[in-house]
Amino acid sequence: MTINEVLVATTSADAEAAETVKNHHAELAGHLQALTDAMLAAAERGSDFEAARGAAAQFLTGELLPHAAAEEDRLYPAAARTERARPLIESMIAVHRILAGLVDTICTEPSPMRAAAAAHALRVMFDAHLVDENDRILPIVAADPDVSLADALGGMHELLGDHHGGGGHTCGCAHDAEEPVLDVREVPHAIRHATVFGAFDAVPAGASLVLVAPHDPVPLLRQLYDRTSGRIAVDYLERGPDAWRLRLARL
Repeated sequence: MTINEVLVATTSADAEAAETVKNHHAELAGHLQALTDAMLAAAERGSDFEAARGAAAQFLTGELLPHAAAEEDRLYPAAARTERARPLIESMIAVHRILAGLVDTICTEPSPMRAAAAAHALRVMFDAHLVDENDRILPIVAADPDVSLADALGGMHELLGDHHGGGGHTCGCAHDAEEPVLDVREVPHAIRHATVFGAFDAVPAGASLVLVAPHDPVPLLRQLYDRTSGRIAVDYLERGPDAWRLRLARL
């Protein structure tokens, strides 16, 4: 997922609202990546698949689809005021319908491999969808002097997320499952921490993920410690020079 580093907004409040939405997008993408990797790994092992599917279904129906619905209710009408954005909005809504169909397949498909393949397809499509939202939709709304992005999105948890702490993920997933690996070296710096937050939110108590970073992520670790109220253990697997690999375990 890419991100436009420069966003022109008519007010500082609108600029802040746009960055908050982008961070929430990164958290959703990170969370989805961890859950998708868990489904794929479980399908390959031939065990614990229903636990992985259940965790993904809970996130998709409880977080991702409500986020899409909130965009159609608040964000897209604001963008559609600009004539050149209307065809794009129509395509974005069409993507939402495809995502909803993939969610249904993930939840109901009897074949673990086919359900996992649908999850992978959803993740690829969702990442591309976020690029359009971050780099095309949000700048249009933020730059419109007749629209307040901050007011349009005010109080919308589904669009802005909850950035005062991660509650963690509790789904009864198997704790001896293969560890997901999150490589953030190619993730833009502006959304790198949010991507990790989202991925770690998908890790159940007693399980872990492996983080691959371009440097020693000390500030990130402090933020994770605060978000989890200290319920995290960190084990360095590799210390540079090209990559730092850490095992992050939820206690």
